[in-house]
Amino acid sequence: MRKYLSFFRIRFVNSLQYRSAAAAGIATQFAWGGLEILAYRAFFQASPESFPMGFGALASYIWLRQALLALYMTWFFENEIFESITKGNIAYELARPIGIYAMWFTRSMANRLSKAVLRCMPILLVAALLPAPYGIGLPADFKAGFWFVITAVLGFLVTVSFCMLIYISAFYTISTLGVRVVATTIADFLGGSLIPLPFLPENIRELFELLPFAAMIDVPFRVYGGDITGNEIYERAALQLFWGIVLTIIGVLLTRRALRRVTAQGG
Repeated sequence: MRKYLSFFRIRFVNSLQYRSAAAAGIATQFAWGGLEILAYRAFFQASPESFPMGFGALASYIWLRQALLALYMTWFFENEIFESITKGNIAYELARPIGIYAMWFTRSMANRLSKAVLRCMPILLVAALLPAPYGIGLPADFKAGFWFVITAVLGFLVTVSFCMLIYISAFYTISTLGVRVVATTIADFLGGSLIPLPFLPENIRELFELLPFAAMIDVPFRVYGGDITGNEIYERAALQLFWGIVLTIIGVLLTRRALRRVTAQGG
């Protein structure tokens, strides 16, 4: 365990150096979040009775999504991992007394957390200062705040587990570009990153909520705004845990299978 903590610390500290990129990302994300809220505000004013969420809850949903984007963006990958597979550098990793899957999982967590640390607080602080209903509000109640933290952690683990499958696909394909584009597009749409799931037709939404993509993004933000309450919180958290375990097991098995057949540098 100590060696993986060392990998985590090294990668986390190294990623904190990219402050200029973080500043540019903050400006972009704040502008994008503001545009989204204004667009939804126009729809809300046109037909408030048909709006599936309270506008304050929706604003909090959007600002949280922007502030924590680094944790949950399925299109963020480390090219070093892909190159280590496609160029044969994985031979050096195999020579180390570590598990490849666990090391990559740890690296991915550290990279995402470091980016979130740099970008999260500035966006949340500015969003908190905006006038209602455009800014982010407090959690619906204490229970919502507590379970937001739990579901946010579970959603983060599901996201990393899903992205690990994309990395592993490099063992089985000549180019991962197609897999990356298709997988991330599906994940963003089905997870609520493009459109919050409550805005979809009910029968479609109920199906999407059972998939792992909703466990990544949709659940924690709707818990925060009070859109998911009561026993439904426990059901969604259990589903998040289920998908996190399933995706991790699939990733470990695929990695083991690939490493039994891998060849490096023609050897």
